[in-house]
Amino acid sequence: MTLPAARILHRKGHWSGPALACSLSYDGRFLRRKALACDGGERFLLDLAHTESLGAGDALELEDGRLVEIRAAAEPLLAVTGRDLPRLAWHVGNRHTPCQIEAARLLIQRDHVIRDMLRHLGAEVAEVTEPFTPEGGAYGHGRTHAHEHVHSTHTHSHAEAQTHTHADGTTHSHSHSHGHAHHDHDH
Repeated sequence: MTLPAARILHRKGHWSGPALACSLSYDGRFLRRKALACDGGERFLLDLAHTESLGAGDALELEDGRLVEIRAAAEPLLAVTGRDLPRLAWHVGNRHTPCQIEAARLLIQRDHVIRDMLRHLGAEVAEVTEPFTPEGGAYGHGRTHAHEHVHSTHTHSHAEAQTHTHADGTTHSHSHSHGHAHHDHDH
């Protein structure tokens, strides 16, 4: 049995009418060709010309003209609060971590290294399970890596070491490092 194909992508706000629904996690909304199932169980084949970052509220069009609305599925996240939320958001962004920014909290994917760093900075961090719709990239393309770069040769890196002591008295150090490359953007 051949699955009906979905090929045409309608961005949020550029479609109307009744639609089937397909709930996908944030990582699951980054795709090109894949068999998917609507929330009601109907299956279809997504077949786009190139990889797309689908947003909650976008719609796919099936071969028969029916629309499938993309929804953000609930997934395991960290809810970050604190008295200096802009500073905490800067540290999350500096680690290139997808982040949903709200008035009183930040939502990020669960990551124990980022969680520990945020707690060290005075944040309150709680595990939640909710839909995740992080901010798009600085150039409005959805994912932050959806634009092209002309790379220069200058790079630098940051490294952090964190040490903690367990109840039995043993001490462990963990480090996290990443590099940054300076880019000239070509759009």
